[in-house]
Amino acid sequence: MNKVFRYLLQLAAFATFAVFVGYFSSSPAFEYARAEAAVVKLSLSHAAERVAPCVLLTPEEVAALAPNMRRSEKCERERVPLVIEMDVDGQNVLSIQAQPSGLWGDGPASVYHRFDLPPGQYRMQVRLRDSARADGWDYTLTENVTLTAGRYRTITFKAESGGFKLQ
Repeated sequence: MNKVFRYLLQLAAFATFAVFVGYFSSSPAFEYARAEAAVVKLSLSHAAERVAPCVLLTPEEVAALAPNMRRSEKCERERVPLVIEMDVDGQNVLSIQAQPSGLWGDGPASVYHRFDLPPGQYRMQVRLRDSARADGWDYTLTENVTLTAGRYRTITFKAESGGFKLQ
């Protein structure tokens, strides 16, 4: 095949690819949120308590373990699921039980939910249970919020920082 013809075919292939990428980089237009709506996002990843409490090993039990496996307590790996509820103006908008991740159910549970709301004043309440208790909540956040059209508000959670935070 002629060298010039090969270069022209390569140029045509690259130009076609560049036009394809250029078109789809700007079209169709993507809209993150409706301009007239406000968005609230609940996003968290948290490891709940273990299903069973850790057990202190006796010195004899520790000595019976291989040298590289010696530790003072034995802990089950599995964790309880997270229970999360969210109310907006007293109306329940979310009620879930998030299972822990991992092969043995020993990792953090992750939650992401997005709520599109009309702009205005709202009273938001978020509750989380990360223990084995049957009722009640370990962490709560109740806050009056003003939502603005086209703006995002995020609810995050960090137990070491005291719980929920609305940003």
